[in-house]
Amino acid sequence: MNTLTKTDKIAYFVLGVIFLIGLYFGFTDLNYFDTGFTVEDGPVEWGTAIMLFCVFVLSVYHLFSLWKYKKALWRLGTLAFIVLFFFAAGEEISWGQRIFGIESGEFFQQNNAQGETNLHNLVVGDTKINKLIFSQLLMLVMVIYLLVTPFLYRKKEWVRSLFDRFAVPVVKWHHTIAFIIGTVLVAINPSSRKWEVYELAFGLIFFLIFLNPFNKRIFEKE
Repeated sequence: MNTLTKTDKIAYFVLGVIFLIGLYFGFTDLNYFDTGFTVEDGPVEWGTAIMLFCVFVLSVYHLFSLWKYKKALWRLGTLAFIVLFFFAAGEEISWGQRIFGIESGEFFQQNNAQGETNLHNLVVGDTKINKLIFSQLLMLVMVIYLLVTPFLYRKKEWVRSLFDRFAVPVVKWHHTIAFIIGTVLVAINPSSRKWEVYELAFGLIFFLIFLNPFNKRIFEKE
């Protein structure tokens, strides 16, 4: 059940190329890495937004195509993922603000670290929401989800029942390995904007998880 599909192989190849390009510019042309490769509305940020939106679309498909075959808790879990990934994709591009040339309201101009219309760059007092929630807390959740829950799901019946009941996809080991390798490759990049590449890696890996999880029966008719 952990065999790589053709889609997995293509996705990991693309991700590997992105990591190598990032490392190359990170060590040879830091200015281009920061102001070109990972710039706001640049290729990396758009790649992240697209991958998150793809997970949203896939979840919508699951909800509507399996609605009559699944129970209420499964529908609730899938709906939660729809909201989560739509929100994440919108936040990544500041809800299209720069695309459509929309000026931020007074609240966001005063309380957003970048003066943009999004929540993850808000500053409360001296605390950046992005650092507290979207970095530290989210990283903790990702570590638990990608490294701990695969063991628990395979060992504990109550974990299997809970995840399957709420339509929570379980990672395969190659997803976990990709996460670990990606973490190492990003960590050695000297740029302060290297985490933009990390977000893209997360987006792509999550798309693969939702596309073909270890417990893929949750996306099958009962």
